[in-house]
Amino acid sequence: MKLRQVFSYLLLLAIGAVIIFPFVWMFLTALKTPREIFDLSILPQQPTFANFREVLFDTRFPRWFGVSTLIASVTTLSVLFFDSLVGYTLAKLRFRGKRIFFILILSTLMVPTEMLVIPWYVMSAELGWTDSYWGLLFPGIVSAFGVFLMRQFFETLPNDLLDASRLDGVSEFGIFWRICLPLVRPALAALGIFTFLTSWNSFLWPLIIVQSPSMRTIPVGVALFSGEAGSAWHLIMAASSLSVIPVLIVFLFFQRQIIEGVVLTGVKG
Repeated sequence: MKLRQVFSYLLLLAIGAVIIFPFVWMFLTALKTPREIFDLSILPQQPTFANFREVLFDTRFPRWFGVSTLIASVTTLSVLFFDSLVGYTLAKLRFRGKRIFFILILSTLMVPTEMLVIPWYVMSAELGWTDSYWGLLFPGIVSAFGVFLMRQFFETLPNDLLDASRLDGVSEFGIFWRICLPLVRPALAALGIFTFLTSWNSFLWPLIIVQSPSMRTIPVGVALFSGEAGSAWHLIMAASSLSVIPVLIVFLFFQRQIIEGVVLTGVKG
């Protein structure tokens, strides 16, 4: 093995250790008792799962976990379907104003989310969607970034393949669903994981649109462990450790597609 390769591996190991350390520290801190939570030692002196039991059985964390899972899953499926459909339309169909429509979609990426919160809330209030699943879902059902990403991938598919399918009598939606969509699976995997993580970690919009405790998502619910009387750090660490589990499961099952999608995203972009 060359010296350059050894140096590269050591550098990657060091970067990996820096990235993983906060998660390991969070989990080990969750195993500490409230009295030793601020000890400088990394390892707990008397490891205990009492913090996890308290989070799971004495708080609304299971309910918040269910709400976050439902919202993140539905949002991801919605973005994958609608963004793919719009991306295919902009890439492969011919109609007047297609370029202007695409530019308008891209221009929305330049608007900060904070500027859209008030219009979203006014719209939700008029529709009666405050403190409901619809209110939590609707800002994320379509993503301008996803439309851009999928359009770039659909552009790479040969038009001859689509023309041959049309000659065989396949409908336009059939071409999209049965022929084109399977060919862009790496892009779908990358878009899916980005959308799931964004929805799972979303804090500002759920904090504004939801008032009842049973409708809170995990980030908003965990924030309640901090108050004027102090912060329950042992519960925050335990709840945060549990909230990472779905993200790790998604990565373990789809890591190959995720890596392919990220690599291809960089090449196509």
